[in-house]
Amino acid sequence: MIRKLILWPLAALAALLLIAFWGFFLSPRPPLTTDPATLAGDGSALDYCDLPVLDGGGKLAADIPKGNTPDCGYSHFPLPILAECTEPLVEGADDIRGLWLGVEGRVGHVERIEQCGRRVVVTSSGIIHDYGPNSTLGENTNDTEGSVAFRIGDRPYCPRTSASMIWNRGVLDFHVFGWGPVVVRRYVDGEQLVWEYVDGSVTRMDRICTLPEEHKIPRRR
Repeated sequence: MIRKLILWPLAALAALLLIAFWGFFLSPRPPLTTDPATLAGDGSALDYCDLPVLDGGGKLAADIPKGNTPDCGYSHFPLPILAECTEPLVEGADDIRGLWLGVEGRVGHVERIEQCGRRVVVTSSGIIHDYGPNSTLGENTNDTEGSVAFRIGDRPYCPRTSASMIWNRGVLDFHVFGWGPVVVRRYVDGEQLVWEYVDGSVTRMDRICTLPEEHKIPRRR
C-alpha cells in the first residue's frame, strides 16, 4: 500500500515532465507569420529616438501580422514589426517604446520595444516576443528562447515559449503560458527601464538611439 502511494505520485511527475519536454522542444512550431520584408530588412540603421506618432492616422494593431521568431533566432536585427501602426496606447500602458541598453545587471543587453494599442513587441538576442491583437495568430507570444538546446541530425530543437504581457499599474508583467505566474516585469524608473527576471536578476537600461555595432548580429541569451 505504501509502495503504491509512493509510486503513483512519481509516475504522475514523470508523465508531467515528459509532457513538458514535448511541449518545450518537440511540439510543432507555430507558423512563421512575421512579414518576410520585415525580417529581410535592416533594422540596425534606424534612429530609435524618432518614434512613430500614435495619433490613430495609420493601421491598428489588429491589422498587422504577428511577429514571431524564425527558426531558433533571427540572423540580423530586423525592421520594426509595428512600423505602420499608429493606434494610441490603451489606458494604463506606459510608453516604453524605443531602444534600450543594459547599464546595470546584464550590462550590454540591448532590446527594442514597440507598442501601439494593446500590442507590445520586444526584439532582442535573436528573438521576437509579440503580444496582443494581430491579423494572423493568437494574442500570446509563441516563439523560442533563441538558443539551440540539442540537435537530431541537422535539425535544431529550441526551447518554445509562450507568454502574455499585461499592464498592471505601470508594470508590464509577463505571465508564462498567458495564464501562469509572472516571470518577467518591465517598468520605468526615472529615465531608465527596469527589467526584473524570475531568477532574481535586475537589469537597468538607458535609452539609446542607434543599435551598437556589436549587436547587428544578435547575442544569444
